Amino acid sequence: MSYIDGCVIAVPDANRGKFIEYARQFDPMFIEFGAIRVIECWGDDVPDGKVTDFRRAVQAKEGESVVFSWIEWPDKATRDAGMEKMMEDPRMDMEKNPMPYDGKRMIYGGFAPVFELA
Repeated sequence: MSYIDGCVIAVPDANRGKFIEYARQFDPMFIEFGAIRVIECWGDDVPDGKVTDFRRAVQAKEGESVVFSWIEWPDKATRDAGMEKMMEDPRMDMEKNPMPYDGKRMIYGGFAPVFELA
């Protein structure tokens, strides 16, 4: 089975266009370094929960939307090698290419699928 990197971030609504441009610039690098696909999803139906929810997880503020993204890799070894190449790539210089969101509030992780239904 494949390996999945997932993340949730809060993006200011005013930066939606900048976020899409940022994704169009950087997401192809994941494919270049071995990912199978990259999915970026802008929150459309993200309800408030009673105990916790996506908005609280990333401390989303008024005027921010939750973005849910994932990267599918063929396996963890390809992901590890690809992510290492990404972090070393000069295109990832955040001073030259700042993120259109607060990266400190991003939650992310790598996941090994245990069941798949297609």
